[in-house]
Amino acid sequence: MHRLSRALVAGVCVFAAAAVQAESTELSASPFGAVEFDAAEVASLQMPKLEFTATPEDTGNYDKYYYFRRNDTDFATAYADITECDGYARALVSSFKGADVPYPYAGTLAGAAGGVIANAMMAAIFVPGEKRRMRRVNMRQCMGFKGYDRIGLSKELWEEFNFEEGTGAEEEESRLKALKLQALVAAFAPAAGKVLPR
Repeated sequence: MHRLSRALVAGVCVFAAAAVQAESTELSASPFGAVEFDAAEVASLQMPKLEFTATPEDTGNYDKYYYFRRNDTDFATAYADITECDGYARALVSSFKGADVPYPYAGTLAGAAGGVIANAMMAAIFVPGEKRRMRRVNMRQCMGFKGYDRIGLSKELWEEFNFEEGTGAEEEESRLKALKLQALVAAFAPAAGKVLPR
């Protein structure tokens, strides 16, 4: 019994120490460390346009089109955060699986060919949208955990400094440029616009 109580006290002490350390640790700092970037290139970046008059269509699409921002954040931190979250969200694999062909000719060669064609068409229609949705969910959860607000944006303005991955991966150079612009916005955009739920 005495050993058990000592073990419990030790466990509580370890937990308390971990809690204090967690409180003093910046949630935002990427566990992968600082991300290198060219300071001259960053200095040449122009802040994307963020001001717009929202329409009902815009507000209905805020689950897709938004940007992140956080007070008192520098570019290096924002870039480390956004590239870390992008790393978790890139190259996602859809869980879509082909379906059995539900008609009397399923056991025939024609039925098999029809099933292959139907499954290919369904994958082409549903998989890209599902991958885009999964990427958005991962980015929202990761950046929200790091304390960034999510601000609604129109599709047209969003497309100026973002990308979607549905049918394939974004080319690396344009991906990194978009991520730098997103980090610029996250660090320096004014506190304006509708803050969305995380």
